[in-house]
Amino acid sequence: MTEIISISPNSPAAGKISPGEMLAAINGTPIKDVLDYQFHSYDADLMVTTKTEDGEWKIVSVRKGDGEDLGLQFPTYLMDKPRGCANRCIFCFIDQLPAGMRETLYFKDDDIRLSFLTSNYISLTNLTDAELTRMLRLKVSPINISVHATDPAVRTMMLGNLRAGRCMDVMRQFRDAGITMNAQIVLCPGINDGAVLERSMADLAGLWPRLQSVSVVPVGLTAHRDDLYNLAPVSPELAREMVAQVETFAARCLAEYGSRIFFCGDELYLRGDLPLPEEDAYEGYPQLENGVGLMRSFEAEFLDALDERSARCRPYIDPPLPFSIATGVASAPFLQDLLATAAEKCGKIEGCVYAIRNDFFGHDVTVAGLVTGQDIAAQLKDKDLGARLLIPKSMFREGEGIFLDDMTVDALAETLGVPVVAVDVDGGAFLGAIIPL
Repeated sequence: MTEIISISPNSPAAGKISPGEMLAAINGTPIKDVLDYQFHSYDADLMVTTKTEDGEWKIVSVRKGDGEDLGLQFPTYLMDKPRGCANRCIFCFIDQLPAGMRETLYFKDDDIRLSFLTSNYISLTNLTDAELTRMLRLKVSPINISVHATDPAVRTMMLGNLRAGRCMDVMRQFRDAGITMNAQIVLCPGINDGAVLERSMADLAGLWPRLQSVSVVPVGLTAHRDDLYNLAPVSPELAREMVAQVETFAARCLAEYGSRIFFCGDELYLRGDLPLPEEDAYEGYPQLENGVGLMRSFEAEFLDALDERSARCRPYIDPPLPFSIATGVASAPFLQDLLATAAEKCGKIEGCVYAIRNDFFGHDVTVAGLVTGQDIAAQLKDKDLGARLLIPKSMFREGEGIFLDDMTVDALAETLGVPVVAVDVDGGAFLGAIIPL
């Protein structure tokens, strides 16, 4: 049972259930966690069983719309504790974090409920038979799975877990139950590339159409790998080989299934100094959260917004004030090109893009989302930043203006002596930030 801490005003349960009661069952089915709650509270006519603070059992009838939330609030989002990861992955990014960061950053979740609710990727290694049976019965979908290799021996070695080898067996059960899946493969040179990757793609393609997409991304290595598995970074040459291998297999899938299924992350193209695929090659961007097509999508949003505004922004009555942009090394040339495109259509734009070298995590980490406040402060302290400094919101903890190193945006602004503006990772928002209306 889970304590009900509040009831949303004007919700279906308002006036029928009180804070402090314990939710026990809905329509006679015990409620274990948020998955049970969402599944069993979907229908319009419900009989909700609770236990009052006095220890009395209470059953109330609730009528509502199909899918409408009851309005019950619980102490935690999951109505339960998140399940930690029992793996010892040779490429785990959390194991590569420096000491002294906030405690929550070191927690590894591997929770199938979070995969469904928040699109987290899971390994399936801590999924018990009873939990698997529940997932199949509830048809929890979609589920995002970190596969990395379908060869049982290779996957077991990579994840450091003897249960890792049963991944394909579980995914086939998901397929047969009609559960939609997405997957990811983190490429580690010499381990799961080449022939191992070819087998993984062939095995996973056999799960189509329930397996909708697979992202293929390079391993991320920080400078804090003391006593960890000796992994090599993905070199430019290897990145080009990997892209060619994945795109060749994806082309066969497109011909056979009508979908490429397999998509390389933007970072592989950048590392290999290769052009990004055209927008239609991403098939609606099913793996944006894994950095697959993020730059092409951003560019499309930017150009669409620019076309709408270009007729209104020439000539300037008051040109935008000079500004600067701080971003990761990988995306800096891309943003500089977008500024040049905007200047061609809208006149003079005084903006400077600064590529922030990642001294905190290591120079092999080049993405903007892992840039810290202290690196920005150290590298821009003597620069002319204009009237404001723009940074992507992906550098922050979600919903807060705090970098990974716990520096706040206000502290960065004070250090640099210029307003710092966090911009949504959206091409239209970026244009609005560089050329305010």
